[in-house]
Amino acid sequence: MATPPYRDPQLPVDVRVEDLLARMTLEEKAGQLFHTMVSMNPDGTLAEEGPFLRYGTTELLTGRHLTHFNLIGQGSARAMAEWANRIQELAASTRLGIPVTLSTDPRHAFTDNPGASFNSGDFSAWPEPLGLAAIGDPELVERFADTVRREYLAVGFRVALHPQIDLATEPRWSRQSGTFGSSAETSSELVRAYVRGLQGPALGPESVAAMVKHFPGGGPQKDGEDPHFPHGKEQVYPGGLREHHLKPFVAAVEAGCSQMMPYYGQPVGTDWEEVGFGFNKDVLTGLLRERLGFEGIICTDWGLLTDAEIMGEPAEARAWGVEHLSVAERAAKALDAGTDQFGGEQCPEVIVELVRGGRVSEERIDQSVRRVLREKFVLGLFENPYVDADRAEEIVGAAEFTALGEAAQRRSLTVLTDHAVLPVTGRPRLYVQGLSAETASAYGSVVDDPTAADLAVLRLRTPYEQRSGLFESFFHAGLLAFPDAELKEILRLLETAPTVVCVNLERPAVLPEIAERAAALVADFGASDAALLDVVFGRARAEGRLPFELPRSMAAVAASRPDVPNDTEDPVFPYGHGITPA
Repeated sequence: MATPPYRDPQLPVDVRVEDLLARMTLEEKAGQLFHTMVSMNPDGTLAEEGPFLRYGTTELLTGRHLTHFNLIGQGSARAMAEWANRIQELAASTRLGIPVTLSTDPRHAFTDNPGASFNSGDFSAWPEPLGLAAIGDPELVERFADTVRREYLAVGFRVALHPQIDLATEPRWSRQSGTFGSSAETSSELVRAYVRGLQGPALGPESVAAMVKHFPGGGPQKDGEDPHFPHGKEQVYPGGLREHHLKPFVAAVEAGCSQMMPYYGQPVGTDWEEVGFGFNKDVLTGLLRERLGFEGIICTDWGLLTDAEIMGEPAEARAWGVEHLSVAERAAKALDAGTDQFGGEQCPEVIVELVRGGRVSEERIDQSVRRVLREKFVLGLFENPYVDADRAEEIVGAAEFTALGEAAQRRSLTVLTDHAVLPVTGRPRLYVQGLSAETASAYGSVVDDPTAADLAVLRLRTPYEQRSGLFESFFHAGLLAFPDAELKEILRLLETAPTVVCVNLERPAVLPEIAERAAALVADFGASDAALLDVVFGRARAEGRLPFELPRSMAAVAASRPDVPNDTEDPVFPYGHGITPA
């Protein structure tokens, strides 16, 4: 049998796309419009049941014709590589043999939220994006993204569901650790470097496509609640800074990002239609396509069409503003708005129904299918979809990448106060809380009683409100100040021994009393215990500067405007604060 033209790498990409498109059934086309979750078994075999799966992997690929998958969960580098090869082998056995595009949420830091990111596991461990912003070095960000690219390629990931470039302007919002902070200028500069690192000079066989999110900026959430949940659906601009939040996305488009993800938020009080951004023609077509000239793939955030079950709990579709529409009507509205793919959904029969019922034209479907097929060809997936599992073990977490990540962790640490304590010399008697005593024993003599210590080191996390739902419990929101009882215990330790306090700032914590009484106060944005102690003992240099301000009180937070950066009254520490110990 002659090789079909779409298999001929010598032909222009657009010719290959049109040839393949002409051979596809409507059902096969519909499958390309879905980018959903799959999991894998621990041994790298295909999962046919498990968390987040409505259908098994085989049914999704061979029965429903999906070829874009977001891997949920973790595994060893070898298992992921072997799993990637198995799913590509299954794809090759289908009628047209369209290769699979595999994607992932971030996997290179310390946050572990199944709705947003995974901790590093086998991959090299770096600070969160907030920590990269605290360093503020575009060259480092490009090296980081290039490391991500090389490690992702080794296990078969070809789309990064990041970077996240929302501006962190509402201090309570739960998604800030994945951003570059509150500065539009810094975020714009760093996203350019990030896209270069992932995609290279141009998208090609050695690239990982960047799906930038969340267009047009998801930071200004009313009361800081997140639109994953019905009580967080509203996005507001009381300061009139809608254009300001757009700046990093302009930079991302100029940098050539391949994909864009709109957020769930429903804009309120603007001249945009008050529907979620994935359904919003004013935003996707009028702003992103026509004004900014974006030509890549628009993929919605996950779960806009159908109600689902997440972690055993019911979860309604994030169809904010169009809750009254049927699933088919929601899909039609999103397609009319400019959406190409539906994230986290797996219902291609809805698209077939819309076309056969005359509600959506097949030509409209073809527009989006062209975009997603073109990227597969440009990424070289038709020529070489497989990876080398032996090489994956060598590349993922390689010594070079691990050293770069560890150095970045140390650089990102941000010293906020130092009352002539840092750097600590000698081998003092150490009392530690919130960090490993075994790790600390390399720096001093660890004692169990703070009254017997020369120095205490205390690690804390940003406070948050406990939420009732299991899935929502991973999204730390609300309260930013320590409850009274916990604060009293912290202050008691500070009175007992000179104490270096390190607070992991996934959001801007309220710390006035701790800042006043700690012997030294350090902020971390994802760093190991060894990284912190290296800085405390002068073995490494902390270079971080705050990527957002730290408010003085929750009253100041409540009074601030969600769309205005660094808008709390009399902050304890302003944006950009940080000192370098003598």
